[in-house]
Amino acid sequence: MTGLKIAFDISQTGRRKAGCGYYAAALLDGLLAANGNKYHYTALTSFGSFYHDPCQSLALPHLGRGVGYGPRFLSKRAASLFWNDQTKGGRYLDQFDIVHANNFWCPPWPISGRLVYTLYDISFLGNPEWTTDKNRSGCLEGVQRAARFADKFVAISQATKRAFLNNFPDIDPNRITVVYPASRYSMPGYSRKPNRPKKMPSRVRSNFFLSVGTIEPRKNQEFLLRVYESYRERGNPAIPLVFAGKQGWLMDGFQERIQTSRWMEDIHMLGYVSERELAWLYTHCLANLYPSLYEGFGLPVLEGMSFGACTIASARTSMPEIVGNAGILLSPDDTEAWIHALASLTAKPKVVEELRGFALAKSAEFKWVESTKSILDLYVKN
Repeated sequence: MTGLKIAFDISQTGRRKAGCGYYAAALLDGLLAANGNKYHYTALTSFGSFYHDPCQSLALPHLGRGVGYGPRFLSKRAASLFWNDQTKGGRYLDQFDIVHANNFWCPPWPISGRLVYTLYDISFLGNPEWTTDKNRSGCLEGVQRAARFADKFVAISQATKRAFLNNFPDIDPNRITVVYPASRYSMPGYSRKPNRPKKMPSRVRSNFFLSVGTIEPRKNQEFLLRVYESYRERGNPAIPLVFAGKQGWLMDGFQERIQTSRWMEDIHMLGYVSERELAWLYTHCLANLYPSLYEGFGLPVLEGMSFGACTIASARTSMPEIVGNAGILLSPDDTEAWIHALASLTAKPKVVEELRGFALAKSAEFKWVESTKSILDLYVKN
């Protein structure tokens, strides 16, 4: 197929994007780089009624690269009225050969072209307690609609594909293609130097435990805090613990919990950090700790490995696919195992260096150019 008209959802790729946004942004960059004027792309900076970023709706992130832009809305209400109206939103989408949905929202009716739907973390299906009712209902509605109307699916891991099929067993597995993310820092042309985080205490220069991710129950930061306190109570070295990530939901008391800890002077919450600040953290940490209970992929694990960060991660869902034998995989509820792992790393610097080498080698297996090729193959395959 040549001359395809493709609408690509980038509504979550704004300034404070998280994993879903980075995935969509990197894929579109790769698709445009590989395009050679063969396909016509329209970037949807607004798409659907579930997620709306008014700043992104007005953005032109690919200006000058031959990209068209979809409808723009300052308010979520205006976006919702348009995208949920088949005579407006439906008619608009019908002009495209392919519509690629990337933010959980799905049109509530079939479209003329082919609908490609990206599957991320679908923990809301089995663990509603990890999120808010509003977020769960929005995600659930989108996935249920996709099960009815999507022609093809992109899953960001084998674990995500399995979870989706477990919940929607009538879907043909051949309609689902696994397309792994890669590190944002491995994108072609990325050359920005790491920056020390502005909120990092001056006395913490390196050799700290790092935890990256939105502060929310699924990421299991409460568990990690308990592990760290037990690690310190047993007389182990005073390695600081650094949390990097914006405040999410259902964890309003987490900062107060830290302030009541006996070891609060060595526990630091940086909040949301920039790409350059995150690169500095990955480069200087003793270990990147990721005890998440559930991940569609787990981008901070891979990105840390791409900087050679020694990795300890959860052994559940997608994370074994990323880490393999290049890090330490532990149950995210085995306190003793995590305490032992932290103590072992502080006592065995040669093991840390060995794991850093393994991490670099393993991370190199994930390439955006291969992810882009998989998406292009999906678009042109009938």
